[in-house]
Amino acid sequence: MQLTASQTKVCPFCAETILAAAVKCRYCGEFLNTGRAKALVQQSQSANEGQSDDNGDASQEQSQKQNEVVYSGGPSLWAMSGAFVKGGALLIVAVLLVSWHIERIAALKISAEDAVVVGKYRVLLGLLLGLVVGIVLFYKALKLRMTHYQVSPDRIEYGEGIFDRKVDNLDMFRIVDIKLRRSVFDCVVGTGTVLLTTTDKSHPEFVFEKVRNSRELYDVIKKASLSADRRTNVIHME
Repeated sequence: MQLTASQTKVCPFCAETILAAAVKCRYCGEFLNTGRAKALVQQSQSANEGQSDDNGDASQEQSQKQNEVVYSGGPSLWAMSGAFVKGGALLIVAVLLVSWHIERIAALKISAEDAVVVGKYRVLLGLLLGLVVGIVLFYKALKLRMTHYQVSPDRIEYGEGIFDRKVDNLDMFRIVDIKLRRSVFDCVVGTGTVLLTTTDKSHPEFVFEKVRNSRELYDVIKKASLSADRRTNVIHME
């Protein structure tokens, strides 16, 4: 490769810009074809490569830090407390239908054959009611357990669904407001609900319902959202 007159380089001794074809620096008078000059050039190149590697490592470290999971969890089964109460009441009704001879208690004036038929239908109705309640409670509990949240400094990722699994995410800089709600019952069982108001059109309100360590989750999201706003220069207008 031939060097043209317009090509330049930096003198390893005085750092002045000189012609690339120069053998001797016209500023400091040092020869550039000596072993000492070549060693200085090699040292300068190694330093530049090291600085480039450090910048790359810092960038990679920052990227890994942003993807680091700072919270992982899902709703507690205490979120189904209302459903369990209603289901328990229906199960009690089912047990009463199976065990109590309502046709005798009501003193129905029916024949013995009709009483047997009524009793069969009564037991069948009780068993069917208990089965339906059990299936519904099991499905709701399984759906709740299949809901999972992962929070990183950059986004919230959540998955839900049993047969049709859906995974979605919410960027931290889209969070406008965050609230923590804890009832007396929540304080007793150690749960809480975190409510997010966002600018995301799919999820204008995002709810972490009845999660454990709710205060920790609140602090993590609050800190991460403020940091994301500063990084992306986002200002939320009230």
